[in-house]
Amino acid sequence: MTTVSGLGLAAAVLSSCSSAGSRAGGVTGKPLYLDLTHPIPTFESLAETPSEPDLSKPHGDSKAVPSFFRQAVLVTSVNPTGERQGHFYRAYLTIAEHHGTHIDAPSHYVNARETVEAGAIPAKFQHELTLQDLIGPVVYIDISQRVQRALNQRGGAPSPEKSVMDFSEASSNNVTAQDIAAVADRLQNGSWIVVNTGWSRFFSNPDLATSPYINGWNFPGVSRAALDKLIEIEDQKNIRINGIAIDNLGIDSGEGERGIGDQFTNSYYSHVRGLQRGWKFVENATNLGALASAEPDNCTLVVGALPHARGSGSPARVIAICER
Repeated sequence: MTTVSGLGLAAAVLSSCSSAGSRAGGVTGKPLYLDLTHPIPTFESLAETPSEPDLSKPHGDSKAVPSFFRQAVLVTSVNPTGERQGHFYRAYLTIAEHHGTHIDAPSHYVNARETVEAGAIPAKFQHELTLQDLIGPVVYIDISQRVQRALNQRGGAPSPEKSVMDFSEASSNNVTAQDIAAVADRLQNGSWIVVNTGWSRFFSNPDLATSPYINGWNFPGVSRAALDKLIEIEDQKNIRINGIAIDNLGIDSGEGERGIGDQFTNSYYSHVRGLQRGWKFVENATNLGALASAEPDNCTLVVGALPHARGSGSPARVIAICER
């Protein structure tokens, strides 16, 4: 693992931002900083199980959020020093790697032998991710208007019924192969494809069975056809993007995550094909609509991820820096 000082990180980010500005005609003003991260709610621990949250005892205004994992636990403590000036406040934090806004490292998915493709890259763990893996120019895809038209079929509220609101793999309400083809000329080594669906506003209710965010596994994402097109373009151009960021539970459509036929077989197509190519994924992002008015071609994505050894992902502070 390469150790980089804070100054080195700042230089890398500024250099990347300068490159983004140059591609779009130069820097015209002070950069715009956009936070694309959901706050992490935390809870006191259960007395009998210190690693598990007591949801009846939130810290501040914390409310549980959709997650495959338990909510985050914050056990606070005071460290008196005997000095009159005050004391230290500190805490133990217990949180799943893939909770809230987070990054998936390539090591997050372990392919079966029959799904390993030619040219597969040895999977990196969190501590092996470089700054180049985490920082790169934004290639923006905005399908929020299509998603909103689907939502309007039910007054703006999600419906799990595909006959009312269709986000199935065949639906154009997802990122399609045509959407990927439309940005092909902007894709380069290290690009981050950032997908705005507008779905992050439903990020509430931790019960996966009733959460509007999950919506009965009927939510927008990147279709299989779009992923196939992206891989085709990468191979044609001999490039590798950094990955995909999205404002939803995962990269795939809800049907793509659950699997055709709702059996969780033949599912998570993005993970099966993309992570072995060295892609990384940012999931549960938010505020991606703000990029639309920030000239996204001038923006650089910075994923502040923990470099913990053997990690398959981590909660991340995700930031876009946009030259104006």
